[in-house]
Amino acid sequence: MRKLKNSELGRLDVEGFKGAEKIPLIVILDNIRSLNNVGSVFRTSDAFLIEKIYLCGITATPPNKEIHKTALGATESVAWEYAEETIDIVNKLIEEGTEVYAIEQVENSIKLQDFSVEKDKKYAIVMGNEVKGVQQDVVSACTNSIEIPQFGTKHSLNISVSTGVVLWDIFCKMNY
Repeated sequence: MRKLKNSELGRLDVEGFKGAEKIPLIVILDNIRSLNNVGSVFRTSDAFLIEKIYLCGITATPPNKEIHKTALGATESVAWEYAEETIDIVNKLIEEGTEVYAIEQVENSIKLQDFSVEKDKKYAIVMGNEVKGVQQDVVSACTNSIEIPQFGTKHSLNISVSTGVVLWDIFCKMNY
């Protein structure tokens, strides 16, 4: 077995990515502190053809060399927009018919393995601050909440890891 060279992987270039059909999924970052986490979310969003990222509150925006370290150019391919208030984006998307889910541990959350998607709907996920999670007013405004089941001693995952787990799961459920 031989490792493939980058030139053999058949990846899109930036213009090809911008013109490609995206999956109907938006990522909302709610006050993310770590620039490395922001960059990782860009890179993962590029990998799974995510439609757009909203960077909200204290979340840093490109261009930024710390974001670039982990994004590796994905800030050029993935569409993004800054918003001061996460709640404003959540309310706007819901008004437009998007189902918005906080990725959070809350009462009556949907376990990720039990979450199902419908082909004709658009979805958004809200990823929360590394310490405080998704703001309560944002959780309350969302369509519902999805929880990643965990079975060890820790009660949370890093936001970039959580984003990767959820994006891969939803990508697969959308049959891409």
